[in-house]
Amino acid sequence: MTPALLTLQRVFGHTAFRGAQEAIIMHLIAGENALVLMPTGGGKSLCYQIPALLRSGLTLVVSPLIALMQDQVAALRRRGVPAAYLNSTLTSPEVQQLHGALLADRLKLLYVSPERLAQPGFLALLDQLQARRNLSLFAIDEAHCIAEWGHDFRPEYRELHLLHQRYPSVPRVALTATADLNTRKEILEQLQLRADQQFVTSFDRPNLHYCISQKYNPGAQIETFLLERHTRASGIIYCQSRRKVEHTASWLQSRGWPSLPYHAGLEMALRERHQEQFVQKTGVIMVATIAFGMGVDKPDVRFVIHLDSPRSLEGYYQETGRAGRDGAPAEVLLLFHPADLVPLRLRIQQSTRPAERKTADLLKLEALACYCQSETCRRRILLRHFGEDYPGHCHTCDNCNPDYRSWSGPLHRNHSVTFAADQFTPGIQRTR
Repeated sequence: MTPALLTLQRVFGHTAFRGAQEAIIMHLIAGENALVLMPTGGGKSLCYQIPALLRSGLTLVVSPLIALMQDQVAALRRRGVPAAYLNSTLTSPEVQQLHGALLADRLKLLYVSPERLAQPGFLALLDQLQARRNLSLFAIDEAHCIAEWGHDFRPEYRELHLLHQRYPSVPRVALTATADLNTRKEILEQLQLRADQQFVTSFDRPNLHYCISQKYNPGAQIETFLLERHTRASGIIYCQSRRKVEHTASWLQSRGWPSLPYHAGLEMALRERHQEQFVQKTGVIMVATIAFGMGVDKPDVRFVIHLDSPRSLEGYYQETGRAGRDGAPAEVLLLFHPADLVPLRLRIQQSTRPAERKTADLLKLEALACYCQSETCRRRILLRHFGEDYPGHCHTCDNCNPDYRSWSGPLHRNHSVTFAADQFTPGIQRTR
């Protein structure tokens, strides 16, 4: 039995590796760099956590969200792994205590944001560790954020190349569940990784069932879907705006559905409380913007509904991928109307991004529109977008299985429909 497998069993409680996990782990233990693309629920975190425990020194994990850092560290500590995070939630004495633990070699994993990593004082601390050869591995989690966020409101993501420049002997691994060919190229360039050091597993999530319905009466459609298919299941409803999140959650509560709002405008303590309730309880519906979901460890999410169009197929894949992480069947429903694309296009056109980024974002939006309006197998189109072929028909989408088209009620044609974006006028009564 290899040390990696022994660590998997004794520390993490799994009997065997899945897919490419073992090959990736052995590659990193050997000190090589890598870009890892693995679907949600595929076990990406183990790909750097096990090498972190088997290599000498500290593994630094660059993570985009405080909540994600806290969840990962809490899970590791429960397993007896010496891990910590360094972010704005810590007091000055706690930061000093953490620095002491680092210099005393008492930690194996440290989670930080790209903003923290770029600070001169923190880099000086890393310099001290490297002078003693105590830096083991750099792991950039959710690496698609380099392309999605690095161009505007989190420019520090564009500075991660300093890892290679400043610490060329320390291996680097970038991990994500969502990256098309252009995003992969950008990650490789920014992190200065070689193109031949990629581990790309299948993007297919065979347990997910897909349906896109024409949006004409969102409230009635949501409730039809819930009543007929998911009366006591946990799920997520995504909305584009905070206002719609609040409105939808309140409306669902008034209809007797246990639902909670989640968006960046809520106090952090309230967001944490809502996330905890969602993770720990069964049958709770989280109504959220895309601020929710990254790193949330809830395997039994049985459905994801998009009340508005996502911004791209990458976003759609990532958000729907939060369903069915336990491998059991799960359903994803998108309520689509072409009018939903208008404000998304306008937002891109009015942004301060460079012209080439605007063009790229508009092309992504058009790919999403084509996906929504296509009559071809949804799974085939989705996988083709990520460079993967899918022969035949999946029989688990509305274009392959006409029965799926009634998930949210009777069919309507978009050109004969008018509705207000935030209007809910359900025409059915609760029977639950």
